[in-house]
Amino acid sequence: METNQFDIEKYNKAKKRVKELKEFYSHLASYLVVIPFLIFINLYFSPKHIWFYWPMLGWGIGLFFHALGVFNVFPFFGKDWDDKKIKEIMEKEKNTKWE
Repeated sequence: METNQFDIEKYNKAKKRVKELKEFYSHLASYLVVIPFLIFINLYFSPKHIWFYWPMLGWGIGLFFHALGVFNVFPFFGKDWDDKKIKEIMEKEKNTKWE
């Protein structure tokens, strides 16, 4: 069976996508484990001073933007846009004649 450049490129893109998803789900899992632990620590040791919402909010914002990037919510700046721009620039360079 012969593999061509297109198949290799598709495989590499799929592999990269799986890695991105894995990193996001790892990020989400750590958030879901650590934040309840911080809530417990806060409410058990200093219930009069509530502070757990600050790391929950900050990390949650980071997780939100990570999800936006991984799930390509804004396609204008997504991976497809990057690929199109790279191809466009490469075509321009290829068509430009150096004299």
